[in-house]
Amino acid sequence: MSASATEMSVKRTDLNACTIQLDVVCTQDQVQKGFDRAVRDFAKKVRVPGFRPGAAPKAMVEKMIPEEDLANAAVENAVRSALRQALEQSDVTPEDAPAVTVTKFERASSELEFMVKVPLGAKVTLGDYKALTAKKPTVEVEPGEVEYQIEELRRRAGTQQAVTGRGIQEGDVAVVHIRAEGVEGEGKTFMTKAGQTFPALDAAILGMEAEAIKHAKLSFPENFQDADWAGKEYECTLTIRSVSSVQVPDVDALVASLNVKDTAELETRVAEGIISAKRKIGEDMVSEQLLNALIQSSQVEVADPTWERVGSRRLQEIAYQLREEGSSLEKYAEQNGMTVDELVAAQMTEAKLHVQRATLVREVFVKEEMQITDEDANATFQEILRENKVGQEDVQAFMKENGHQIREEVVFRSMFRKVLGLLRQHAKVEEVSPSELGLDQPAPTKKPAAKKPAAKKPAAKPTKD
Repeated sequence: MSASATEMSVKRTDLNACTIQLDVVCTQDQVQKGFDRAVRDFAKKVRVPGFRPGAAPKAMVEKMIPEEDLANAAVENAVRSALRQALEQSDVTPEDAPAVTVTKFERASSELEFMVKVPLGAKVTLGDYKALTAKKPTVEVEPGEVEYQIEELRRRAGTQQAVTGRGIQEGDVAVVHIRAEGVEGEGKTFMTKAGQTFPALDAAILGMEAEAIKHAKLSFPENFQDADWAGKEYECTLTIRSVSSVQVPDVDALVASLNVKDTAELETRVAEGIISAKRKIGEDMVSEQLLNALIQSSQVEVADPTWERVGSRRLQEIAYQLREEGSSLEKYAEQNGMTVDELVAAQMTEAKLHVQRATLVREVFVKEEMQITDEDANATFQEILRENKVGQEDVQAFMKENGHQIREEVVFRSMFRKVLGLLRQHAKVEEVSPSELGLDQPAPTKKPAAKKPAAKKPAAKPTKD
């Protein structure tokens, strides 16, 4: 295609039910107007000796503007104008901001072409979300678990908590999603204790953090719980949904703060912590299953630009964290058995899943006429402050920098929590042995060798799925 002096060209392609692609070829006149507008805007800021701001001749102003800055501003002006006309001409109303990619620009010939993905509203048909099923593990303290936890975690404070700022270590409990190449479906989710699964999976997940994605070749044992995968080898994509550790206080601190009198009382406290942790892990497993079941029982289509933005934002966060640690996406991908392209594709697949889940959650929230109370919002806000390690004295600065994003996150998390509560309320949840849900073997009785802790990452800003 080439630019015409009089007629803008627009080619429409319906990519899916929620995304329209427009390929636009601007006219030479549109490009020139873009430059004229850019020069006028710069003239208001550029000082030309002997002239008032905005009064200098165009040619003199243009010579004082860096060529790249002028071209970028001109293209932005021309695209904005042409996009508005293209949407009107195609009779398309975006649900959200379109995603624009400039595909050709030639200043000398005033040629400008761009591609735009236009997001339409999601298409949703809810399934029966009050008839979902899930399984959760029975909660009990296994032989040797108390001794193991005392030995392994005695220097740490707290009970059960999500692991942040480091990778998975032996003894951590992780919810891991495994997608096998060449196998139909969205993959399967397992609860596992690191160091007690099977060799290939143990080696793959150790060091991974929550939300990390990795490619690995897994040889599933003959006695693997899922008969379809037992005894087979697959190239797999692993996604860590969550990581938790069962933590008990240091002995001296525990004695000082909780009046622990003897070993027997310490063992009782540790056992209680293990039970609490397993209950929380079980609830996480139920939530994951219910969200998967909601997708499977429903029909949901979402616009490509929506989930592509989520995936891009997540990749930017990963890249930022890696730069802070002196690493890069290339190194990170290689360490996880992936190319950068494969890492990007995996993150985009995960982003699409998150957006589909979020869309269904919103649909249920609206259909059930739910409301977010001030109490709900405040509890969620305090949770975000704790995650980002923001003290009360720093709240004002934190909100000044991230206010809009935080408000959106508060609303989304509060809504998500309410809908999950509704799903749990109506779901049929069956208690089963942990072996039916996870990959655990009997608890170890010896303390594993100490591992060097991972470098602490900067607190990540919350993102909306």
